[in-house]
Amino acid sequence: MRVSRLLTKTLRQPPAEADTISHQLLLRAGMISQVASGVYSFLPLGLRVLRKIENIIREEMDRAGGQELFLPVLQPVELWQETGRHLSFGPIMFAVKDRRERQLFLGPTHEEVITHTVRRFVKSYRDLPVLPYQIQTKFRDEPRPRGGLIRVREFQMLDLYSFDADDAGLEQSYQKMLSAYQNIYRRCGLPALMVEADSGAIGGKDSHEFMALAPSGEDEVIHCPGCGYAANAEKATFQKGVASQDEPLPLETVSTPGIVAIEDLARFLGVPAARTLKAVFYSCGAEMVFAAIRGDLEINEIKLRRALGCPELRLATADEVKAAGLVPGWASPIGVKGVKTVADDSVALARNLVAGGNRPDTHIKNVNYPRDFNVDMLTDIALARAGLPCPRCGRELASERGIEVGHVFKLETYISAKMGAQYLDQEGKLHPMVMGCYGIGLGRLMAAAVEVNHDDKGILWHPSIAPHHVYLCPLMLEQPQVRETAERLYRELEAEGLEVLYDDREESPGVKFNDADLLGIPLRVTVSPRTLKQSSAEVKGRREKETQLWPLEGLASRLRSHPALAPDQP
Repeated sequence: MRVSRLLTKTLRQPPAEADTISHQLLLRAGMISQVASGVYSFLPLGLRVLRKIENIIREEMDRAGGQELFLPVLQPVELWQETGRHLSFGPIMFAVKDRRERQLFLGPTHEEVITHTVRRFVKSYRDLPVLPYQIQTKFRDEPRPRGGLIRVREFQMLDLYSFDADDAGLEQSYQKMLSAYQNIYRRCGLPALMVEADSGAIGGKDSHEFMALAPSGEDEVIHCPGCGYAANAEKATFQKGVASQDEPLPLETVSTPGIVAIEDLARFLGVPAARTLKAVFYSCGAEMVFAAIRGDLEINEIKLRRALGCPELRLATADEVKAAGLVPGWASPIGVKGVKTVADDSVALARNLVAGGNRPDTHIKNVNYPRDFNVDMLTDIALARAGLPCPRCGRELASERGIEVGHVFKLETYISAKMGAQYLDQEGKLHPMVMGCYGIGLGRLMAAAVEVNHDDKGILWHPSIAPHHVYLCPLMLEQPQVRETAERLYRELEAEGLEVLYDDREESPGVKFNDADLLGIPLRVTVSPRTLKQSSAEVKGRREKETQLWPLEGLASRLRSHPALAPDQP
């Protein structure tokens, strides 16, 4: 490809709206262009990167036994009504109506459609397992698109679905996909950490995310430097200590005028925050929820929402709390009736806590569960954070930001049972198929690769996904010998199977070198009057500081073995 014929041009400065490194560099390099909020065009160079990522994914899915198909974007509402998941996805779904007023969704995911397809063809245990997959466009009406390709409303995605006869088969398929995913990230030059994750609106039991650690990431990864434990902050757990051996003391009412905050209460009474009971009120639809947790901890609203099975959870207003007969700032679960109460399991380990007195300016000392109050649900609703003890080894947890570049789920029979996707076993008995779901957003993976691999000059593409292998950079093209040599070298490089971006513009060396660095092409080959005096070309890897002079004779064939083009390039 000749730069003079390239549709796009590079930018010296990033647009003001670009808020992440990948967004800035991909716009400046002319690889993407914004059409609307969260909607982007992939321009020629960017599309080449996307296609290479797609091919790597396809090769790994095929190697793992996947069968590629192509499912429709338009999905009838009736399929989603079979599972009820349109309620959990809520306003994130794009809904349309056809001319006959029938409602359809622009697919945010394809579990319903693939299950509808598989149940038509799979009838017996002999037909299992199957691993259908596609690379298809998804639509999600994100409330806050951000970071360029990191969170968008229209995107390309791999989604593979496994259908097995039992949990053992699902585990085999799941492990096969974990291995395939690790191969994909390795081949794309993207270090990715596998972490435990929440299943969210997709549903099912276990799930894992693959995270590319980067300061711009919108997810928080909690991990242990000691044993390797890692989880998304939405899912992470930690050691909450052992059950206290203290004897429960009698309840004691104390006056606490104007004291509402846990920190102020602990200071006033001279007790640690871990000896207090925090109350937080939420609205789950039309229902009030009283959440209680040890005072030194915070509530993880994702865990709470999942425990409640609540699609939308929000903090209750002071008026809503009062209307439920509760006292904001001084409430406790003691004697509470008619309000659903959920307590973190840390409450069961503690003794003699200080809790609200259910009237203004009053607290109660020596509150103990279950002696003094009961709850509707006792479970883990605590937010993990750096510094707390690892759930496995007890070492202090650490925290880093990460970009989700893949998510895998054990759906089990969550969808198949609802949709009647069954098979006959050897004894002629019907069972729901056991499912798994595996997704990778291609554009997000591309953005993450830039977030992780860049310097102050531009992008550092891994050779397997770079838009071109070689940036051919002749200087002083007005000199016939330079132009003739560059044209010949261009043909020879392409004949060797190398993908070449040929900068045939009559621009200054500074402009050409800056564009070469910005675009991130792994290898730059420069031809100039100076190099021709030595019958050589200047060769420089994008990640290298020094240049080398290589003889023009046989240059094209020898460039194929340059370290910058090695597949195991960092």
